[in-house]
Amino acid sequence: MNNSMINSSVSMHSLQQKLDILSNNIANVNTNGFKKKEASFEDVLTNVKGQPEGFRQQGRFSPLGFNQGWGSRLVQIQTNLAQGPIQSTGNATDFAIQGDGLFEVAISSVDENGNPGFRTAWTRNGAFNLSPDAEGNTVLTTKEGHFVRRADGGVISIPRGYRAVVDPDGSVKGYNEQDPSAAPINLGEIKLVRVVRSQLLKDLGDNLYTLPTGMTAAEQANVLQTVNGTANNDADRVSLMQGYLEQSNVTLADEMTDLVMVQRALQLNSRAITSSDQMMNLANNLRA
Repeated sequence: MNNSMINSSVSMHSLQQKLDILSNNIANVNTNGFKKKEASFEDVLTNVKGQPEGFRQQGRFSPLGFNQGWGSRLVQIQTNLAQGPIQSTGNATDFAIQGDGLFEVAISSVDENGNPGFRTAWTRNGAFNLSPDAEGNTVLTTKEGHFVRRADGGVISIPRGYRAVVDPDGSVKGYNEQDPSAAPINLGEIKLVRVVRSQLLKDLGDNLYTLPTGMTAAEQANVLQTVNGTANNDADRVSLMQGYLEQSNVTLADEMTDLVMVQRALQLNSRAITSSDQMMNLANNLRA
């Protein structure tokens, strides 16, 4: 196999991965809180091929030798946490985050010994529900039934006959619907975390993120930082908006432009392989 076929085949593999990323972004253009993925590429290897001294002619300014590449490879898929459009819904269980923040949720799971438990995940989708519990109250959950965690690790439980109002800092207060003049009760705080290193977040599916296994608490603090109870400055402030939902930050026009460019690059590399194959066929059929 000649160099051009190796270069083109390696590049086509990377372009196929880029195509998968674009298709996933386009498929989630209407998913609440979805953050688009961006790919980074680098050269696999580049070496310099030497040329005979006969090429060094008087008046030649370009140096001897030429660069020979061996294609490109995908090195990183990073989540773009840019703010998406915020839309008013009027639903008291819908929440939109302003800033580089995430909700923390508890997902039902089974450990290696078969014991049921919960694992921690994070999401940007604030379309929540109120689900009944065994005591006749309601708890705040995601659409899939995952519990939304409080800052102290518990769940947001709303007593029967109370209406929940959430402040921008995540504090939840319950107002008595039968006695509007009664003082509100404190129901805890919705836990919010700030994303410091988005490249270390792993997709869990269903618009959820998790962290790599084996990370220590100190390492996790370098990726996600709890913002409840801390003073935030205007530059990295994370706040909540009740009755709103954040839309996907995918711009369809940009994704379609990238899609056309990837298709053209795939077409170019495919033609390069075809041309190389034809030249090799001609060389094999030469007669002395």
